[in-house]
Formats: sequence, structure tokens, C-alpha cells
Amino acid sequence: MASSAPPQPLPTKQQTTPKRKPRPRSTSKTKGRKGKKKPTTSFRQNALLLSLEILGLTITGVAAIIVLLGYAANRFSGTRFFASLLPFAGGILGLIVLTAILLSGWKRLRKWLQSRSPFLPPAIALGLALMIGCFAMQDRFTQAFGYYRTLVGGKEEAGRVTLAHQVYAAYRRLDTTQLQKMIDRAGPYHPALEEAATAFAIDVDLLQGLAATESSYLPRQSADGGQGLLQITQVPATVTAEVDRLFPPGSRSLTDPRYNAFLGAATLRHYLTEMKGDLFLGLLAYNIGPKNGGLRFIMQQYGATDFVTIQPYLQQLPRDYPIRVLSYSLAFRIRQKEGRLLAYEEGENALRIQGLGIPGLREEF
Repeated sequence: MASSAPPQPLPTKQQTTPKRKPRPRSTSKTKGRKGKKKPTTSFRQNALLLSLEILGLTITGVAAIIVLLGYAANRFSGTRFFASLLPFAGGILGLIVLTAILLSGWKRLRKWLQSRSPFLPPAIALGLALMIGCFAMQDRFTQAFGYYRTLVGGKEEAGRVTLAHQVYAAYRRLDTTQLQKMIDRAGPYHPALEEAATAFAIDVDLLQGLAATESSYLPRQSADGGQGLLQITQVPATVTAEVDRLFPPGSRSLTDPRYNAFLGAATLRHYLTEMKGDLFLGLLAYNIGPKNGGLRFIMQQYGATDFVTIQPYLQQLPRDYPIRVLSYSLAFRIRQKEGRLLAYEEGENALRIQGLGIPGLREEF
């Protein structure tokens, strides 16, 4: 018998473990990238856009409040409860409700705008502010702002407005033909007046109006002793010393328009400082001069505190002097800004002239 071969073992399935893929070695370059902080450019950009949006909305809101309150105050001016006080209070309440509605609407609109572009909300807000800025340069806004100032400024602002309209009325009464001739005569003296005004921080139109009132730009020696362009008479010693430091001894003549202009500007600045910046009192003090104690003594004698309260006591003194000076000053400003004199009563010239402002009269915001 043939021997049979021993049975071969069945092949067994070898247990193999899956090989792990080698992890890439981390280099210092990749580590550095992972360790970097996220850039803050987007945060800064968002903060800038939000700031511009708030700025635009604030400008728009403030201007709208000034216009609405100004016109409301003028429309409902008076002391009657049902005719004035109650409607004005109702208007304030309506303004608050309207503001809340507009802010709520803007909040919803803002979400929609931001979904389109983050630049749209600040762009629209700044566009509204730009439109308000253009409107602010119009005469109607100036009128509304005047009403608003009167509302907030109370008695002091009401007095200022009253005096301002005295100036406008005085300008209205001026003879345009004669006024234009005087302005033409003033041409050669303008450089000296402008230099003097700059040296003593005075509006040049104000100084030109002062010279127009004093000499009509016909420098001469008057019967009361006034000399030159600004009819200089008595000048405080400190003022003379201050001006003389700017001129050599040979050119300190009152007939010299430049020296005369500097002396007049320095004198006006002295009285404006003495009257704590009150333009009307400063001009009145300039006209009265230092004799008999000057305007300050007169005011103390009668207990007057401003130009309105001192006027009734100036029976023998030129109480309309500041009004005349400022009406001429206004004429010079109109001529310089508009290129010609404007008739106050024609068309909307009154609002236009009021928008130019009275030279030297502080417009504090």
C-alpha cells in the first residue's frame, strides 16, 4: 500500500491590525499659524461704521428738534393756557411719540439694510445729515433757529433780538444812494481799518461802521475836538500807550488814517472789555468817553445792568448811537457778502440779511 501523505493544514486567516497612517509632523510654521489671533480689522470697521451712523442720526435729530420746537414756539407764543401753553405741551408730547416711532422704524430698516451691505446704514444716516446741512444754510432754518434761541434764551435772548431788530429797522431807513457813495469813499481806508481790526480782535465791518458814524469817511477836525477818521477825542492813557508802542514817534499823528484807526480800534476794545463784551454798551461807552466817570459810573448811579435798562436815563446822551453804528456796519457786511446793497423790504431780503448777522454781535452756540 502506498503510504498516503499527511494532510496539509488548512490555511488560517492571519489577524492583521490596520496600520495607522503616520501623522504629519507639526512644524514651527504650522504651530505659529494656529497660535495667531484673529485679526481685529472687522471689529474696528464695525465700530467706525456704527459711529458714523450714530453721528448722522444725531445731527439729523438735533436739527429736526430745533426746527420743530422753534416754529412751535413762534406759533404758540403767548401766556393763554388753551391757546398757547397747552398746544405747545401737546406738540412736545407728539414730538416724543414721533421720535419713538421713527427710531423703531429705523431699527427694522437697519436690519434689512445690513443684510444687503454693512455700509448702507451709515451711508443713509450721513446722507440725511448732509441734507440737513444744506438746509441749515437756508434762510428758513436761520429763522427757525432764531425762534429756538428765543425759546431757550428767555429774557436775555429776547432783549438781544429786540435790539437786533432796531438795527435792521435803522438799516432799512438808510438812503441807499448816499450809503453807496459813503461805502465808495471808504475804499482807500479799508487796508488801515482791516489791519487795526485784526490787531485788536474786532470785526472789520464793525470798525468800518464806527468810522462811517464818526466821520462819514471825510476825516476832519470837528467842533467838539474830534479828529480824523474815527473822530478821536479823549482816549484812556493806557490805550494811547498800547498803540504808541506799535508806531514810531514820527508817525503818531491823529491825521494819519492808520494811526487813527489803530487808536480807535484799541479804544473800542478797551470799552468792550470794560463792559464785559456787551457790544451795545461798549459802543455807547466809546461815544461817551471817560468824562464824568464814563458810562460805568452812569450805570452804577441808576442801577442799570444792560443797554435796555440804561436807555431811558440817556435823555441828554445819544442813546441811539450803537444802533446807528451797527446799521452802517451791517451795510458794509451786506456789500461785502452780496456784492451790492439789498433793500430790506424787498422779497425775502429781510431773512437773508438777518442770516448774515450783525457785525460784532456774538452768535454763541
